[in-house]
Amino acid sequence: MNFFPKILGNPADQSPDPEKDREKNLALEPSGAVLDEDPALAGLALRLRQFIQAGKAQNTLRGYKADWQDFAAWCQKEEHRLPCLPASPSTVALYITHLAASRKASTIQRRLTSISRVHEMAGEMSPASMRHAVVSEALKGIRRTIGTAQKGKSPLLTLDLQKILVHLPKGIRGLRDRALLLVGFAGAFRRSELAALDLDQVRFTSDGLVVHLKRSKTNQEGEEESVAIPFGSHPETCPVGALRKWIEEVRIREGAVFRAVNRHGKPSEKRLHADSIGGIVKRAAKAAGYNVEDFAGHSLRAGLATQAAANGVSERLIMKQTRHRSLNTLRRYIREGTLFRENAAAKVGL
Repeated sequence: MNFFPKILGNPADQSPDPEKDREKNLALEPSGAVLDEDPALAGLALRLRQFIQAGKAQNTLRGYKADWQDFAAWCQKEEHRLPCLPASPSTVALYITHLAASRKASTIQRRLTSISRVHEMAGEMSPASMRHAVVSEALKGIRRTIGTAQKGKSPLLTLDLQKILVHLPKGIRGLRDRALLLVGFAGAFRRSELAALDLDQVRFTSDGLVVHLKRSKTNQEGEEESVAIPFGSHPETCPVGALRKWIEEVRIREGAVFRAVNRHGKPSEKRLHADSIGGIVKRAAKAAGYNVEDFAGHSLRAGLATQAAANGVSERLIMKQTRHRSLNTLRRYIREGTLFRENAAAKVGL
């Protein structure tokens, strides 16, 4: 059994010829019969699997696993019975044609990436590479037919946030939600970053607030990464003051900054789950009269980038705050924020 299927599930078990795959897998990793002859390698094999797992974020590995399981299950359908490892380029082309009936182009692209990674880590040539004409031409046709536009959630802009803050509940829950929304917006934080934030990562200064991130989606190796949040212009929308008030009121001395609050308004020591942050944003938006389906946890981060672009902030400074590594990704927000600021029709005297 090779090491990669142990991370994502065992694709060899889903092959029409498991005996052939077993022989191939024994050559890929010191395991099975080889380990019986030299048990000392078992420890190295275990560490190898641990390093491979650590090389990717858990969300990425979960995505690979879900994508691979869908592909393998499709291959093994009674009417198909196609090998999934190794798969042929024709099989992959047929699979993405099947996906095109109900999936977005971005999802199909991600599935191709996952299929490639499984094959590469199993020592096989990728059948999902764009070097294969049948795959590249199929994908090109799919993208032209179903389009590539991605519909994301709406960004929360400054005026939206100001309106929402007025409708937050009173008491401890309202204090937490105010701090969460303002810090999440001003720091352009991801949900996972807000949920993982500990008190020892927060430093109040004479200029505002500095948050030291241990890890993030684009910083998996723990490089030093600091986000500065200045004082707000108005006390009621100041992220620094909101966070300080929350910490002092709940008397947080260590551990998680953003914590669960029960229905009686009592905070616990249990940190918020990243998935619950989207619910907080939606609940706050609904109270202010917005359509909750338009917003999610990502609306805070997208909102900062969009509002900053609309206000004429340079791409360099926006990227510094959002910590985007890809300018193309950032520009999806910037384009929306500059639709009217950089508009030819606005400059022709109508």
